[in-house]
Amino acid sequence: MNATMQPASKVVIPMIRATIVLIFLAASSPAWALRCGTQLVGPGDQDFQVRARCGEPIWIERSSELEILGANGPYERQHETPVEAWTYNFGPQSLMRRLVFRNGVMAREETLGYRVQSVGDDCNPRASYEGFSVGELIAHCGQPVSRRRNDDGIVRRPVPGVEFYGVEQREDLIYDIGNQQRLRRYQLVNGRVVGSDTLER
Repeated sequence: MNATMQPASKVVIPMIRATIVLIFLAASSPAWALRCGTQLVGPGDQDFQVRARCGEPIWIERSSELEILGANGPYERQHETPVEAWTYNFGPQSLMRRLVFRNGVMAREETLGYRVQSVGDDCNPRASYEGFSVGELIAHCGQPVSRRRNDDGIVRRPVPGVEFYGVEQREDLIYDIGNQQRLRRYQLVNGRVVGSDTLER
């Protein structure tokens, strides 16, 4: 055998090792990662890390979830988890993103519609914006002249002794659309536009 040639077994083993390393690295990386400049953020990152890498979001939604263990028994434990959703308006050809945090740790990312050049400069007073997140509505139309919120409490009991308390958030955002007689109202449920109408001044 030529001294420069290696048996097939000696060539295959390093290739197998390299493949195993690549598979391990892929499995250990997050299912998705969002690029902010030269850095990445993903599930498990802390809110302060995301803010340092991506900057300030254009909108933050805040809510909480309450879990009760041992409900209606002699001893119960209550645990409240704060939840935040941050909306980001990225580069000229990028989609807006909504990052959801539970207790300060990123849990998931949602892809929204295309960004706006600057907040509030792309509002169509005749558009319904149905399905838009509140962050997208703010991005397109800016801050409303009035916000009215009326929440409903929700209780889930998956098994006896365990209860989850949440809120169904109902909110009206009212905009001055430049019409001398009318205003525009958008109805939102849990941070999403579900309808719109006009109001008399």
